[in-house]
Amino acid sequence: MSLLYLPEHAQAMLQSLDLARKEAEHLYYSQATLFALPIDLVWVQSLATQPVLAEKVEAFVSRFGRLQDHIRGKLLPRHAALVGEPAGTQLDTLAFAERLGLLNNADTFIAARGLRNALVHEYMHDAHIFLENLLAANPACEMFFNTIELVAKDLRRLGLSS
Repeated sequence: MSLLYLPEHAQAMLQSLDLARKEAEHLYYSQATLFALPIDLVWVQSLATQPVLAEKVEAFVSRFGRLQDHIRGKLLPRHAALVGEPAGTQLDTLAFAERLGLLNNADTFIAARGLRNALVHEYMHDAHIFLENLLAANPACEMFFNTIELVAKDLRRLGLSS
């Protein structure tokens, strides 16, 4: 008999996938409600006087960062451990995930980390940069959602499902 995964990592992997799915649900809600609005430079500049909209942006940015952190820091490393990949740097884990087909492009995922940082730090400083980063975060969400589904699909292939 040949093992497809290391059973001692199964529970942590399934818990990580479950948490990723829950976080993705919350991000999806924030994404859908935020990007249903007509976001442009005037809209971004008005955030200083629109606390309800500012709170919506802050919820999106927080959820975006939290899900990105979870995928990068827990979901993908736990998947690597599950299949016996030696522990390495975050770059090693992202390269592994790309080789396995869990990420379409590791560089794009790394760029999403830069988006997260810019969204947090440019929020009140430069409306132009913030707008660019906010608009770029929308497709990055889709990448996160896709990655979670690709991980779930691979777990099913391995015979491990939640």
